[in-house]
Amino acid sequence: MATSVCLPRPLATGARASISLPARPRRLPRPRRRPHRLGGAAAGMDALHVSSRDAEPLLHPVSAAAAATAHRRLRVRTHAQGADESATGAGGGAASGADDYSLAAVILPFVFPALGGLLFGYDIGATSGATISVHSAELSGTTWFNLSSLQLGLVASGSLYGALIGSILAYRVADFLGRRIELMTAAALYISGALTTGLAPNFVVLIIGRLLYGVGIGLAMHGAPLYIAETCPSQIRGTLISFKELFIVGGILFGYLVGSYEIDVVGGWRYMFGFSAPLAAIMAVGMWSLPPSPRWLLLRAVQGKSPMEDNKKKAMNALRRLKGPSASDKVLTDEIENNLSSIKAAYADQAEGSIFQVFEGASLKAFTIGGGLVLFQQITGQPSVLYYATSILQTAGFTTASDAAKVSILIGLFKFVMTGVAVLKVDDLGRRPLMIGGVSGITVALFLLAAYYKVLSGFPYVAVGALLLYVGCYQLSFGPISWLMVSEIFPLRTRGRGISLAVLTNFGSNALVTLAFSPLQGYLGPANVFLLFAAISLLALLFVILNVPETKGLSLEEIESILKK
Repeated sequence: MATSVCLPRPLATGARASISLPARPRRLPRPRRRPHRLGGAAAGMDALHVSSRDAEPLLHPVSAAAAATAHRRLRVRTHAQGADESATGAGGGAASGADDYSLAAVILPFVFPALGGLLFGYDIGATSGATISVHSAELSGTTWFNLSSLQLGLVASGSLYGALIGSILAYRVADFLGRRIELMTAAALYISGALTTGLAPNFVVLIIGRLLYGVGIGLAMHGAPLYIAETCPSQIRGTLISFKELFIVGGILFGYLVGSYEIDVVGGWRYMFGFSAPLAAIMAVGMWSLPPSPRWLLLRAVQGKSPMEDNKKKAMNALRRLKGPSASDKVLTDEIENNLSSIKAAYADQAEGSIFQVFEGASLKAFTIGGGLVLFQQITGQPSVLYYATSILQTAGFTTASDAAKVSILIGLFKFVMTGVAVLKVDDLGRRPLMIGGVSGITVALFLLAAYYKVLSGFPYVAVGALLLYVGCYQLSFGPISWLMVSEIFPLRTRGRGISLAVLTNFGSNALVTLAFSPLQGYLGPANVFLLFAAISLLALLFVILNVPETKGLSLEEIESILKK
């Protein structure tokens, strides 16, 4: 069956490609190039075939001529192809130079890495119900169920501390392992952590399992966007990276569903934590079946870590596996040479900066914006609302664990829908309007939660409405846009280390807030805790208004020049 899609405009810009508006709808033939065919549906799949050039990461400029002729239905060609095709005739040059992409070649290199995000989200959703189950005398099925608030906080935040460790490890060994091996390692840690937690005979082993799972989270959340960015077409790179947030949210919803199903089962927390093991096994097998990132292979050769000719051959084979047998040797060779030239130029002109250079000039300004966003993303109460959603709903009048878990499912579904709205609208409305509107809504929601615990305790649906408002506004703002801004804001010279520091800031603050929430709730009471989060949200709103620039429609180089002013 033929399939044809009209692709949305990407959320991130800056791919080094020449963009051409087709002269007319029909596609002109090109020399030395066979049309892509899949199951005999050549005409339909022609609209879904992308240039092999587009596997480059988000580090390269768009030409001025390209920007002037950009259109929502983008067609991309390499510089080498453009030079060949310009000789075929000026009139149809744009159309004949168009190089489409195969949908089949996009799906698997996106889905299997994105499963790492889904498993991260699943842990968040499952933990919401598991903390109720493991702490219940009737449901725990253990003799050590009487956990203190600090121990319960460790159960909830143990995976986040592991993610912090995983982020530090990724900073040191990711370029050595490569994106594919890093994600396979993450899947193995997911499996071992899930099984250790699900079979834990005591509290100490339970925490060890949570830490192992968390290290997998840290590696997966570092390796997945890199692999996707380096293997997907440039037209939809930003969209796919943002859709990874949908996988995370989908994982949260799935965790809520499993928690709701197992919440009344004795020892149900074991199934909630252990159910992620088969999903991680699918991720491991999937990543094993995919080739290494061709660009990583070339990067290793440029760094002098591997023989140049050997890695060029490996990169060619990897690219052929990603593009399929229809891609000609000339197209693959041109892409390899173009990518190699780009990497050499990047290393010659802007060598990777040291960690201290992140705190200088434009890099410092970028880290202030990016690090500030991911910090406020956590300290405005997001981990507390998600990890303790079931507990909050129980105190709001949903007296049984199963009732609270069912409402958590509705919250997770709403979160999923609002994330989709943000992904579709971020390039139309811009980053700043969504951030300002979303953070304003978060502030109102937190004040409503505080008011419920102080004066509106007779109206439990106020708490439910406030949670929905919080979740919706968070997914319109901090959820997808913070990480999109982080990927855009850092200069090339310090981008790698800058993003690593942003990841460390995110997981560190996430773990701290999650661990502190339960003790703070005991000492201050829930009303004062949510008042504290609301005050921090007001500071976050002021930070966004004064510091966060609008990056909609700007190339990475234009953003960097703005930061240098």
